[in-house]
Amino acid sequence: MKRGLLITLAVIAVLLVSVGGCVVGNYNRLVTSKESVDQRWAQVDNQLKRRNDLIGSLVETVKGTAIQEQEVFGKIADARAQMAGAHTPAEGIEAGRAMDSALSRLLVVIENYPQLKSNEAFLQLMDELTGTENRLSTERMRYNQEVQSFNVLVKRFPMNVFAGMFGYSAATYYEIPQAEREKPKVDFGGLRDTTR
Repeated sequence: MKRGLLITLAVIAVLLVSVGGCVVGNYNRLVTSKESVDQRWAQVDNQLKRRNDLIGSLVETVKGTAIQEQEVFGKIADARAQMAGAHTPAEGIEAGRAMDSALSRLLVVIENYPQLKSNEAFLQLMDELTGTENRLSTERMRYNQEVQSFNVLVKRFPMNVFAGMFGYSAATYYEIPQAEREKPKVDFGGLRDTTR
């Protein structure tokens, strides 16, 4: 009788250790994956902040030439404030989208003032902004890849059980706004035939 009880207790102990190890292992996997997503978001956030700073300098440079374009400058100021107040990836993504929109409007203003293209400070800022936009694009891609890995982990069975148990849910992708997905309208009707 004692031997049967000892075997039963040993089996129960092995099962408890196995289940405990499975829970701990899966929890650690979730934590590691979530930290990877957070680290990737931090890189995106760094580039968004860098762009935010560069755009502030760019606006000051453009302001001297284009005083009448106050609405555009107001939108940029609002977008920069939104970026500074973003505390979560979702808020940062929304602020980044607002800045994308404001930046595209600023570029239209710049096109209307060809004398800016001869301003050395302006040219240097545009070069830095272009580099930052490229780095931001790369970091967005890496962030979305990490989010995909995390979301697959959180949604697959049996990990979804552990994720729900420990309070983990799917992360937010950095998606392109619908307005930016639309086909651009190009009109060459204003061009003159210079061969005549």
